[in-house]
Amino acid sequence: MTNSIGELEDAEAILVVGSNTTEQHPIIGEKILAAVRKGARLVVIDPRSIHLSEFAEVFLRPRPGTEVAYLNGLINAIVSEGLEDVEFIAARTEGFEELKKSVAEYTPQKVEEISGVPAEDLEAAARIYAGAGSASIVYCMGITQHSTGTDNVLSLANLAMLTGNIGRPGTGVNPLRGQNNVQGACDLGGLPNVYTGYQKVADEDVARKFEEAWGVEGLSRQPGLTITEMTDKASEGELHALFIMGENPMVSDPDINHVREALQKLDFLAVVDIMENETMEFAHVVLPAASFAEKDGTITNTERRVQRIRKAIEPVGEAKADWEIIALLGSKMGASGFDFASPQEIFEEIRRVTPSYAGITYERLGTQGLQWPCPAEDHPGTPILHMESFPIGRGRFTPCEFREPAETPDAEYPLVLTTGRLLFHYHTGTMTRRSPSLVREIDRAFVEVNPADASELGIRDGEAVKVSSRRGSVEVNAKVTEKVGKGIIFMPFHFAEAAANTLTNSALDPVSKIPELKVCAASIEKL
Repeated sequence: MTNSIGELEDAEAILVVGSNTTEQHPIIGEKILAAVRKGARLVVIDPRSIHLSEFAEVFLRPRPGTEVAYLNGLINAIVSEGLEDVEFIAARTEGFEELKKSVAEYTPQKVEEISGVPAEDLEAAARIYAGAGSASIVYCMGITQHSTGTDNVLSLANLAMLTGNIGRPGTGVNPLRGQNNVQGACDLGGLPNVYTGYQKVADEDVARKFEEAWGVEGLSRQPGLTITEMTDKASEGELHALFIMGENPMVSDPDINHVREALQKLDFLAVVDIMENETMEFAHVVLPAASFAEKDGTITNTERRVQRIRKAIEPVGEAKADWEIIALLGSKMGASGFDFASPQEIFEEIRRVTPSYAGITYERLGTQGLQWPCPAEDHPGTPILHMESFPIGRGRFTPCEFREPAETPDAEYPLVLTTGRLLFHYHTGTMTRRSPSLVREIDRAFVEVNPADASELGIRDGEAVKVSSRRGSVEVNAKVTEKVGKGIIFMPFHFAEAAANTLTNSALDPVSKIPELKVCAASIEKL
């Protein structure tokens, strides 16, 4: 997030796109509702009618996979009506004329043809966002989990810079991370192309810096593989061993039949988790991990806030904290540098090699934490990014052209399937589906079907149906509802026994390598 969670309450306008915020991030969702109660104007863009839609001044329901088209349409409408921030564009950006040319063809009328969003509604949304003194963009995986995910995010950045909604309170481009420490994992090198603080693996100076810090030689200058790429390599027999911590790809990854085939071909699989999950079925070794309540350390949340977590109880049974497991394995494999005595010692190394964390200490974190970048111990942290300038100097507008999703409906698979989460379950259900109170709320998978589609197919609410794609089939009960538009179906992905990701497409964004979990062609038949 460029800005902070609390600022949402004081924004004059909020654009929520690709985020079912009240269900996926309920505390942040409540901040948005508080802003609306205080008079903020809310625009919601989502293929489904969600809880926030009820409070939106304008609700746009586009066809999944048309994000670049409707975002370019918003930009076109803003420029056409002269609502862009001329001063900000001149002072802090470059490439505006190229952007202006690239969006010229994306008139609201043209975008209506592509996305199904009525032209007048798109224009109304543009006026709300561009006309506010402070407007915040909030987005989530409904934007990123596409084969055009990178272009989708760049388009949101274009929109924010076009209107000067960056570097000020109540503005910004604000992604909501899917789990509590995703931001921290990325910050500290949990990506295949960077070390800590997004220092690139391929940069020779960076590689030498880490070789010196760790007392090693020959660190690879080649980026590694993403999860989906690892699956492909294992399936092809080119990757022979996997070590999986806190992840359940047999439910969370696209094209689960392909994942199963890949895991079965491995020579060795180790899984580390706090509870049994579906991926463990294929493991040669399972190592028990400690839960959040059984370990010390830090978590970095979606607003870049580094926070302490403190052990409440000792780990149960043979469970160990993640850092202990990794350190023990490193030492047993003959590597030096893993002789840490505590998470605080590890954090001191993080500070030494990560400029954005350099000024953060355990003592300074207290109970409120600090937001990076925090480059020195006398620095207060950074609640708002890009207030005076961008790290690259001027912000660059990036023209993006609409491309269809990797897979579109046809006669055999005439519907578009999109997936998501529910309020009562978390990710693959490893924890929440063991909670009787949560299971009582929702205990099984379902597929949402528009009444018009249900009528054509002879499907009644609650009836058993088979949902199929080019990758497989699952059997679930139909939920006939106006939440989804005609031609669109929705499934939550938490339920292993009827896993939505059996159906989803593993096509990747060429830059981020994220799979297209939010769009695939599907069919439904009554059982």
